[in-house]
Amino acid sequence: MSSKFHPRGDRLAIVTNGGGPGAVAADRAGDLGIPLASLSPETCNKLKQILPADCSYLNPIDIGGDATPERYRETILAVAVDENVDSTLVMLSPQAMTEPMEVAQAIIDVAEEVSLTISCCWMGGRQVAEARRLLEEAGIPVFRTPETVIELFHTISKYFRNQKLLLQTPGPTRQSGLTGERGGRMLIETLLGERRKVLSEMESKAILRTFNVPVAQTMMARSASEALFIAEQIGFPVAMKVDSPDLTRKSEAGGVRLNIANTQAVWNAYHDIVNTVQLRYPEAAVNGVSIEPYLSRPHGRELMIGVFRDPLFGPLICFGAGGFDAEIFNERSLAIPPLNRFLARDLIESNCASRMLGKFHNHPAVKHDALEEVLVCISELVCDLPWIKELDLNPLIVDENGAIVVDARIVIDHALGTGSERYAHMAIHPYPVHLMQKWQMPNGSTVTIRPVRPEDADLEREFVRNLSEESRYFRFMESIIDLPLPVVVRFTQIDYDRELAMIATTIDDTGRETQIGSARYVLTPDGESVEFAVAIDDKWQQFGLGRRLIAVLIDYARTKGYRALVGDLLGTNHKMLRMMRRLGFTIHPHPELPGVKRAIKPLHG
Repeated sequence: MSSKFHPRGDRLAIVTNGGGPGAVAADRAGDLGIPLASLSPETCNKLKQILPADCSYLNPIDIGGDATPERYRETILAVAVDENVDSTLVMLSPQAMTEPMEVAQAIIDVAEEVSLTISCCWMGGRQVAEARRLLEEAGIPVFRTPETVIELFHTISKYFRNQKLLLQTPGPTRQSGLTGERGGRMLIETLLGERRKVLSEMESKAILRTFNVPVAQTMMARSASEALFIAEQIGFPVAMKVDSPDLTRKSEAGGVRLNIANTQAVWNAYHDIVNTVQLRYPEAAVNGVSIEPYLSRPHGRELMIGVFRDPLFGPLICFGAGGFDAEIFNERSLAIPPLNRFLARDLIESNCASRMLGKFHNHPAVKHDALEEVLVCISELVCDLPWIKELDLNPLIVDENGAIVVDARIVIDHALGTGSERYAHMAIHPYPVHLMQKWQMPNGSTVTIRPVRPEDADLEREFVRNLSEESRYFRFMESIIDLPLPVVVRFTQIDYDRELAMIATTIDDTGRETQIGSARYVLTPDGESVEFAVAIDDKWQQFGLGRRLIAVLIDYARTKGYRALVGDLLGTNHKMLRMMRRLGFTIHPHPELPGVKRAIKPLHG
């Protein structure tokens, strides 16, 4: 019955011929946290033209008790093109002028025309029984009560969303990690050399800047006189905050002064901050006072992004309300890095603080892209700097113009960066962007060699189709024409820690990326060696591409500490056997399969 029920998202539109049932469904959706879609102005205008004047074109959409099959059809078509709508619940309650069978057939027909997920609620008994059976036979889920279908939608949409989350692999489309890694590592290593653990706000923001996190310019004053000159240099008004490694909540300690407009106020604020903090916390070390521009963001929302280390999962990123808003929205949502935009958006939407990010009263909606960008930048920082023990951005102010970090605190630990592997501190290894390389082939073509990604499924499938029958047989040791979907998934959704798959791509005459080679290895059962396989497009053989791909596998497997690279080849695959010998592999008869050779290359010693 539910074979066609594959929600593409959780933003739900309700189409009903009765206001009461529609309200019941909307209330249950609210209880379960299912967002009702906000219809676009274009959709609302279209519905105004379709529906009678006394009908509701808002969500839930009440199309009237006299709704005809055609009215149902036109309403669903109007909703289906709205980018704000992921799925639709179509409801029918028996009324004097309803035509259950005709409406059911109209829905079946329109379901074939749209990509929208449709579920139904046909209320009533004998009068709608045949119509309900018709929908069931067409594979459209139909239920008797609004609560049941809403609960079904919640369960299945959550399942499909989790499936999407599992497919996410933060990719190599960013450059901030490349420059940030170098600059951030140098700054961290300098502080580690000084046996520093708690960074000042100025130092914390400097590291954040190397990863393109927007921060307010901050300078440190160690005396009231120095504060005067720094404030003049920054420009009034300024904000002043105590700098102490022992205080995590500066406001509660009396160590913050805002909107300071002149030099006399700076002098007074410096002494007031130091004296207040020392009186309340006499044991706290006070290094001085940080000074930064006072940011006036009348529409700003205060948020918090943090990082802490879990003994089992390693670094975790948390998100929630910040500043004084944290007292209202005290929930914290967690995510395991690495993050991409999709995962960052999911982290934001999973927290109740997301409710204050939209438009309300005279406050415009915040710039969501800017908030997602900050989360992705923090994820990159966490991946590339294993010494980060704690990180706290609070508040992070976001409004319609963007995001900026007002206060930042980083704690580092030398012991956390002692792992021999690049991402030893991570529970989930990020996309190994450092393995990407460009190669100029002898024929002048430029080839990109990079690790495979889940979205390369179509590339991989087309690559196998384009191989000659002989090349496919040599690669898979059986006659195949196309890769079955489960094999494509296994080839493109990989664990970058225990296996590696490199593909070679080039840009064809139409500007489209085309795969021309593939090499991969997987960990053998003994956990000490890896088994490899390689395939090259027939038109691109004899250019050294196979040797290049195998060399990448050898180098990476060696850095991972594996003992040997092992591969099984057909004895008739003479070209591959020759290449293996040139690369230092020894060729042996297969211990079990006649006609198959085993190539082995020790990686150490």
